[in-house]
Amino acid sequence: MTTAPANNADKAPEDRILGTLPVWDLTDLYPGNDSPELNADLDRVAKDAAAFSGSYKGKLSGLSGKALGAAIAEYEAIDEIMGRIMSYAQLVYAGNVSDPDVGRFYQTMQERVNDISAHVLFFALELNEIDDKVLAKQLKAAESGRYKPWVDDARLFRPHQLDEEIERLLHDKRVAGRSAWNRLFDETMADMRFDHEGGKITSEEVMNMLSNPDEGVRKKASETLGQELQKHARTFSLITNTLAKDKEIEDKWRHFARPESSRNLANQVEDEVVDALNKAVQGAYPTLSHRYYAMKAKWFGKEQLDHWDRNAPLPDADNSIIPWAQATETVLTAYGDFSTDLAEIGKQFFDNAWIDAPVREGKSSGAFAHPTVPSAHPYLLLNYQGKTRDVMTLAHELGHGCHQVLAAPQGNLMADTPLTLAETASVFGEMLTFRRMLRSQDDPAKRKVMLAGKVEDMLNTVVRQIAFFNFELRVHTARRDGELTAEDICDIWMGVQTESLGPAIRFDDNYRWYWTYIPHFIHSPFYVYAYAFGDCLVNSLYAVYEQAEDGFADKYLDMLRAGGTLRHTELLAPFGLDASDPAFWQKGISVVSGLIDELEAMD
Repeated sequence: MTTAPANNADKAPEDRILGTLPVWDLTDLYPGNDSPELNADLDRVAKDAAAFSGSYKGKLSGLSGKALGAAIAEYEAIDEIMGRIMSYAQLVYAGNVSDPDVGRFYQTMQERVNDISAHVLFFALELNEIDDKVLAKQLKAAESGRYKPWVDDARLFRPHQLDEEIERLLHDKRVAGRSAWNRLFDETMADMRFDHEGGKITSEEVMNMLSNPDEGVRKKASETLGQELQKHARTFSLITNTLAKDKEIEDKWRHFARPESSRNLANQVEDEVVDALNKAVQGAYPTLSHRYYAMKAKWFGKEQLDHWDRNAPLPDADNSIIPWAQATETVLTAYGDFSTDLAEIGKQFFDNAWIDAPVREGKSSGAFAHPTVPSAHPYLLLNYQGKTRDVMTLAHELGHGCHQVLAAPQGNLMADTPLTLAETASVFGEMLTFRRMLRSQDDPAKRKVMLAGKVEDMLNTVVRQIAFFNFELRVHTARRDGELTAEDICDIWMGVQTESLGPAIRFDDNYRWYWTYIPHFIHSPFYVYAYAFGDCLVNSLYAVYEQAEDGFADKYLDMLRAGGTLRHTELLAPFGLDASDPAFWQKGISVVSGLIDELEAMD
């Protein structure tokens, strides 16, 4: 599915400066929503899933190692077809969340695939019931042994697995439960139009104004954003309360003691490691965000920054629009300076229609990289508006895309990387791009602006995401005592924001509602700490790179190629890093603190 770019003469002046932005072509997945290829895959995978259940259900423990390997390979093939179908549906939906026909197509695909996948649900459950000694013998065969990392990851959930009938009930109800609430959130956000200075604009457009060089524009945008979000607070509160209660119920049945434990287990990271990260970042608030924002307030000639000034460009900042072609060259050159192999992989995204960059009404906000399936390729969604941060977002999402391409040979079951490591390539790509841009800048004033911008990005990635994580912890914990009002949630939000951002930031009542628009709270509870994990990890990794001899890039690409076959301890060992050591987090945090030291020295 391709949307033709608008005629250049019809564009606004800012859009003409941006140049022609790429729009993705989804025909590498399927030619269209009603295409014979899509319908054929739906029919074929339904038959294959039913046949698979008939062939293997109740028989796994008695299979030879070779036969078990064949069964896993067959399961992987079925799972990949379902993944292709749902990847296509999700990307079509992200392209126009507001279109009711697109929404109906997405829901229909979810329901069809959910019904089909019910036939193979037994497989992972029954695999987990095989006796350890029996399974160890089966995995000695080459055919099954190659899947050992996936089997080991699946068996991590053995203590939390329920009876098959209950698992099937939870599976079947998903499309009318969590998925439906996710869709309600997405469509509510996409349909919202913000009354702003006599016109109606999208959430993406109003949030972009929060980094406008004109304080009056920023202030008005912050008011517009908060006032409109407040109008929908009842809906957002209901969604938040319902999903938190849904999670609490399932956590109780699965015997997860803490709200975040299921996410940590899926991320293959111990609760204690996440606790150490959380404690280290919270302990560093005064030397990171509190110190930086006090310094920024001084630059703006104020005792306190209003919250709409938090991401404001510095007075000396170059606010010119960066054309798409320049952004492309900047990112690919930075990648190429590090590794020509990495740049060649990245170049494929621009040479082919794998990126959707323009802002459009109805399009999903923000940015993401969707891995789709190994037999296809990833797609990137951006909302590119020519800011320096947009260039960094491109570098970030391209890092994800390159990681997904490199890991694809591991196959459908083992290409996915745990969230704690999924942010490594993206944040590393940002760092490569920033460092190259900084090296090419000789003007001290402009270098200061660039350093400040990087510090703000790091604070948004480390401090802000840990604050989000603690917001979720407090909301989910409080929800266990009963439903929360919108004002209750606002109070929790303001508490963590005040703690994390510090006394140099001044808030107003409009800011109380800003929790409502953050999709990670809805789609991926407790995802957010992965950003801080990735940023601190990359800070430590980049320090190793700066001191490393030849060969670092090869080791780095091998780490990305591993996909989900290795855990964080094994992946980081070649670099001499250990995320289970509390000192590891201090090392990552010290990089941010060091940049703030540099800025203080420039005053």
